[in-house]
Amino acid sequence: MAHQDIIFAGFGGQGILSMGKFLAYAGMEENLNVSWLPSYGPEMRGGTANCSVIVSDDNIGSPIVYDATTVVVMNRPSLDKFEHSVVKGGLLIIDSDLVNREAERTDIDVIKIPAQKVAEEVGSKKIANMVLLGALVEKTKIVKMESLLKALKEHGKEQFYEMNKKALEKGAEYARK
Repeated sequence: MAHQDIIFAGFGGQGILSMGKFLAYAGMEENLNVSWLPSYGPEMRGGTANCSVIVSDDNIGSPIVYDATTVVVMNRPSLDKFEHSVVKGGLLIIDSDLVNREAERTDIDVIKIPAQKVAEEVGSKKIANMVLLGALVEKTKIVKMESLLKALKEHGKEQFYEMNKKALEKGAEYARK
């Protein structure tokens, strides 16, 4: 049975909610049950933002994620807040360019990716979120990369599709290391 409870977290404006949305669309593409629940700080851009995504082939009782199978963090406050939400044996993906401390947990998988640097090499720091999302999909196999690319094509901005695709591929490479 496929079931993932995922938290994406970072500053507003980093594409945190978009990451979750594209993953939810990819899950729908594969006829899975999905929920996407955004949460913003009062400041919006620059404040904290997170979203919970559940992708499951079973019914989803509540969109709220307490025990995450995967957490993706793009800043230090998010790591501080959500590191302990990851279930034992779960996955933590960190943008190591923006998070200046190591994960404290030793009972989970941790993937550190210099997502800002990788995204800049691909074309723009603005797509660092896609680098991290690529790593998540590659590592968890919750959806097929093709489904994610289709979701991106149908629901993302066309002019960024090729760059986003490259960013996803780079992230997937990090997950395979």
